[in-house]
Amino acid sequence: MALSIKEKDALKEALRAYCAKYPSQNKAAASINVSSGTISSILNGKYENISDDMFKNIRQQINAGSADWQMVSTPTFKDIYFALENAQTTSSVTWVLSPAGTGKTATAEQYRRDNSEVYYVLCDDDMRKGDFVRDFAKAVGIKIEGYKRVREILFMIIDELNKKEQPLIIFDEGDKLKDDVLYYFITIYNHLKDQTGIVFLSTSFMDRRMQIGLEYDKKGFDELHSRIGRKFYQADTLTANDIITICMANGITDDQTIADVISDATIAPRDKRSLQKKASEQSPVYDLRRVTKKIKAIKGKRSSGK
Repeated sequence: MALSIKEKDALKEALRAYCAKYPSQNKAAASINVSSGTISSILNGKYENISDDMFKNIRQQINAGSADWQMVSTPTFKDIYFALENAQTTSSVTWVLSPAGTGKTATAEQYRRDNSEVYYVLCDDDMRKGDFVRDFAKAVGIKIEGYKRVREILFMIIDELNKKEQPLIIFDEGDKLKDDVLYYFITIYNHLKDQTGIVFLSTSFMDRRMQIGLEYDKKGFDELHSRIGRKFYQADTLTANDIITICMANGITDDQTIADVISDATIAPRDKRSLQKKASEQSPVYDLRRVTKKIKAIKGKRSSGK
């Protein structure tokens, strides 16, 4: 579907705010792999030669959010937002744990929209050292064409961050990184200690992985554990009341439809200790992705008259 002028204008303002968080427009452009000329055209309202696909690509890259979705400050959101804010203001390291589908990424994206000098890296399990460092450089806005040595690029990033007043690095889904890539955190920490805030976001899998690494004395795990303060920060979980609040904020107000959303978002607990409890003792677990999908589907049907 073609974007309207209103949508393009909204993206223009979101892009302007995004660029303002970087020391130059060129660095902002490098962080999203878009030419500075394209950004200039959009900021000047010259949309004629820019495709809708480019607008959508930029919107996704800068996490501009959706005009038809209202964020809600759930206890999980508040916990993660606080952890990010605290790490940035104190230049400290935190590893936040929260179940899948509780809004970790959405909170990180909102925090990045609200604050300057925040650099977000989405981790993946197929990342090699080079992939990780290149994505990290892109997030910081460093052009790496012509540079091949991974260590050289890493120290370019470190030098750039050392110039910042109070930066924050967010490594989302950090538990997916292979051991040899995760060890880079030790180098990053050693060179940015007390200068840069660092937050890892992941599921509780990382806690189990750390316990196993420590138990079997795996290389680097004691150093990793020490650098995150030898503890993980467990974010609060979603409740049915949070789902109700999200529904109402997004235009779903009737009891039966809200109940349907809650039912659809309820997932069975996967923790073995939870499974050993009686059903009456188990706390429900909710997936925010399912909440979002269900609400958007309901609103879509309503707008189409079905």
